[in-house]
Amino acid sequence: MEKYSHLLFDLDHTLWDYDSNVRDSLLELFANYELGKLGNPDFELFFEAFQLTNHSLWEQFNRGLVDKDQLRAMRFKQVFTRAKLPVSKIPRDLEEEFILRTSSKPKVMDQAFETLDYLKTKYQLHIITNGFNQSQYNKLKSSKLDAYFDLIVTSENSGFRKPDKRIFEHTLVKLKANARQCLMIGDNPLSDIQGAQNAKIDQVYYNPLNTKITIQPTFTIKHLSELGNIL
Repeated sequence: MEKYSHLLFDLDHTLWDYDSNVRDSLLELFANYELGKLGNPDFELFFEAFQLTNHSLWEQFNRGLVDKDQLRAMRFKQVFTRAKLPVSKIPRDLEEEFILRTSSKPKVMDQAFETLDYLKTKYQLHIITNGFNQSQYNKLKSSKLDAYFDLIVTSENSGFRKPDKRIFEHTLVKLKANARQCLMIGDNPLSDIQGAQNAKIDQVYYNPLNTKITIQPTFTIKHLSELGNIL
């Protein structure tokens, strides 16, 4: 299927293993700050509280209900509340250290490098992410994904966030390409799939958990290696 020239990848949960890298960082922080001594020694409950909170806040961010500063200011307050830990005991630098520590982690999704090695010989590869500049550039560098991509578009450097079609239109202008030449690959039904549809760009829904969604993507895969069957 040679009609595409440009492949547009989401980063977190699609190529960079967000959940594993976050878990590793939180394990370290939980131990370093002795958070278990604040009332709940069970890391798994703390991690579950983080996952629920973080997912909710990023959904709000994607919908334009909170901004970057609000997300970061609210995150650990809500995590501590949900984990039944005293908010007054949140370490002063916890959020900043979480961001720096997590973005330095190298884990990628299974077969990410092998798939990108194959695709790089046939297509121009780019990133479109709602993540923030410093974190996303750090993730790409730390994981050695950066060498594969020509253009990195973030919600910060474009001024828009997925699913707003303007972040995709911004990318098309940068690439001097039209929508028919591009294919979006991502895991989020709203920001990646609906967003690309808003810009009339074909999509690949990366769905390793076989999650049911109400919209119909152009393609669906459960494993990154399946891109070789499409492209």
